[in-house]
Amino acid sequence: MTTFMPPPPAATFLAFHPQDNNIIAIGMADSSIQIYNVRVDEVKTKLKGHQKRITGLAFSNILNVLVSSGADSQLCVWSTDGWEKQASTVLQMPSGRVAAALADTRVQFHLDQIHLLVVHESQIAIYEAPKLERLRQWFYREATGPITHATYSCDSHLRCRISPIAYMTPNPSLRVYPLVIAAHPSEPNQFALGLTDGGIHVLEPLESEGKWGTAPPVENGAGPSTAAAAAGAVSDQPQR
Repeated sequence: MTTFMPPPPAATFLAFHPQDNNIIAIGMADSSIQIYNVRVDEVKTKLKGHQKRITGLAFSNILNVLVSSGADSQLCVWSTDGWEKQASTVLQMPSGRVAAALADTRVQFHLDQIHLLVVHESQIAIYEAPKLERLRQWFYREATGPITHATYSCDSHLRCRISPIAYMTPNPSLRVYPLVIAAHPSEPNQFALGLTDGGIHVLEPLESEGKWGTAPPVENGAGPSTAAAAAGAVSDQPQR
């Protein structure tokens, strides 16, 4: 229908409006968000509130909002009625990791369309929209390395952390690590894990062990929360 080409800025992220597939939110490298109408080939409006490139977008069709995230570690909530900014907040960075503040931030809504999963290399957090109240937060442990990705299970109920022995060889290369994780669209206990060497592993619990979903150990003073699976995190659950 259309092509976004040079000159800059480049498009860095996009999301379709859940109630009108003619409307696309397009995050740009210059930190703006273009609300584009495919049918009439026109940018309806530009949203400005971030300081760095846009790295994540998520619509809630219950709250009628768009949530954006950027490399500035900021979250913004925009009304889809008039495209006005309703709220914003900056991620709380762990002490001593200021450099991580410029990393990409991803956002994904829970099935309830209210609870927001926020993924940053330093943390996984759960926020409640539209006011962006932080409910839970987990920082990564130095020994495990930065968080690369996380996702809700397809029913948003499963919480697990995947053991590296499920996808790594006995003598893994330091250059090989999980880059992205995707939930199966209909099987809550199944995930696909993509590695930096091009390998893809489909993971599910051993039949002898039943289903996933037992709560992982409490860390960083955070209690239990809604589910997210983190690429490269550690688990007590055996997988295959």
